[in-house]
Amino acid sequence: MFTIITGAQFGDEGKGKVVDLISGDYDLVVRFQGGDNAGHTVKVGDDVYKLHLVPSGFLFDTRVLIGPGTVMNPEVLAGEIDMLAEGGIELGPEKLGIDAKTSIIMPYHIELDGLRESRRTEKIGTTRRGIGFAYIDKVARDEIRMADIANRDRLLRRLNELAPSRESSIKELGGDPGIVMDERLIARYADLGKRLAPYITDVSYEINRALEEGRNVLAEGAQGTHLDVIHGTQKFVTSSSTIAGSACANLGVGPTKVDGVLGIVKAYITRVGEGPLPTELTDRTGRRIQEVGKEFGTTTGRARRCGWFDLPLLKKAIYLNGYTSIALTKLDVLSDLDPIKVCVSYELDGRALDYPPENTADLARCRPVYEELPGWKGDLTGVKGFDELPQAAQNYILSLEKSMGVPIVYVSVGPARAQTFRKETGN
Repeated sequence: MFTIITGAQFGDEGKGKVVDLISGDYDLVVRFQGGDNAGHTVKVGDDVYKLHLVPSGFLFDTRVLIGPGTVMNPEVLAGEIDMLAEGGIELGPEKLGIDAKTSIIMPYHIELDGLRESRRTEKIGTTRRGIGFAYIDKVARDEIRMADIANRDRLLRRLNELAPSRESSIKELGGDPGIVMDERLIARYADLGKRLAPYITDVSYEINRALEEGRNVLAEGAQGTHLDVIHGTQKFVTSSSTIAGSACANLGVGPTKVDGVLGIVKAYITRVGEGPLPTELTDRTGRRIQEVGKEFGTTTGRARRCGWFDLPLLKKAIYLNGYTSIALTKLDVLSDLDPIKVCVSYELDGRALDYPPENTADLARCRPVYEELPGWKGDLTGVKGFDELPQAAQNYILSLEKSMGVPIVYVSVGPARAQTFRKETGN
């Protein structure tokens, strides 16, 4: 069985928690795009793990893989391995694999990212972690790969080849070009490459062999659908394709092998950084959702902008990903709000739209048209099943499910693993 999981909004929907919940049913969990600009938090009992590169699922008897469609900062990955080891979780090469073709985020990528964002008149909201510039090098065929840093001589040859153009770019933006061939940085990356070399594998081969043997594979995306570099709210997007179809291309698995696509959807909507958010709430309600939902980025710590549920954006996410099921997260955050609003369409220049306009500037001008639903009172974090929810909360879920046309299979009412339950078929 091959399942793909993606976020259906702007990221931060709770993918890591859902993957952790279901990964016990899978033999392999594989990250297929993005870098350490994404983050996920996994909570088990009193233990909280904030991760950026290690795929969820490491707590089970599951092999976790980093696919070649990702861009990886080896220092960040080594730090996560060390952090987990301090907690008694060993991620040796038998547990974690890194594709040899995974692009490496070099120090000059991070430098260029910060310099470019600082000079923009219209900020994108980049995390300044070098993600975009690493992807530029991948497309330009000027990347440094995992296999390169694992061999010091090969790393030096690649750096000598690339140095003149990278030094020129940094100098042009007012930075220090010496960072490109800094001997201390090169030595550090060579040491990281030597340490991580035993983890190198062929991810495509591992996945395809596993599927042939009847084993289960879960592909985990980063960020969210509307941050997709092609189909998202350009230019306020990430630098990779975040939708389900890119899992096949990035991992080297044919689309005929996909059995299901699970979308992760927050019971409201959030966004970090710049870009349109039609249902954004800048009032007391928005601040309350932000505070109760602890809406602060795992990677940057930045406050997330919050808004009511946006059905037009969700409809586009369903089309782009082909979702076969949905996990609804953070339902508990909406407790004690009455009424609860759901955006069912937009108004733009006197026209009614039930689907987002293609142009990002037009989306930013859209005015949400709301349907109001009764709210509910009380703490939901102890609820163990759909039937235990207040009737208004059940009605909210069923209304969203009907509008989406995709079954909601999981409902989350808190950050812990035990606070997510299956919504039984027929409810």
